[in-house]
Amino acid sequence: MSWTEPTARDRRRLLTRTESVTIIGASANPSRPSFFVASYLLSSSRYRVHFVNPRLDSLLGRPVYPSLAEVPDVDLVSVFRKHDDLPGVAEEVIEAGARTLWLQLGLWHEPVADRATEAGLDVVMNRCVKIEHARFAGGLHLAGFDTGVISSKRADFA
Repeated sequence: MSWTEPTARDRRRLLTRTESVTIIGASANPSRPSFFVASYLLSSSRYRVHFVNPRLDSLLGRPVYPSLAEVPDVDLVSVFRKHDDLPGVAEEVIEAGARTLWLQLGLWHEPVADRATEAGLDVVMNRCVKIEHARFAGGLHLAGFDTGVISSKRADFA
């Protein structure tokens, strides 16, 4: 095991510097986690949000790109794909010039993380970008989760 998980401080730094989030595997099914994350990011973040799914034309009023290569600006890429697809997805993310490869909850692939890290990307695995954003923005309490935030003031993070 050579890959080291970024700390909470590192993840906050990644999300703070991020300008756009591209969701690979975006779904139009409201019961799918990718739909929930997409809805949250569009309504509660400052990010430019892009979607990739070759089977969709639009999602939540936004265009859906058939491949990552067609997305206009790629910064953080959040991946909702099956484990066996991850090596190919990582190569696409590297080729697109992303700064961060983010594998959603349940996705853990150390060879992919090592490859992306060697290519200069930051990597997060088995974490939800929505949960992490909400946690650092102090918004998880709105969804009924215990944030551990003692202050009643929202953090200066969007």
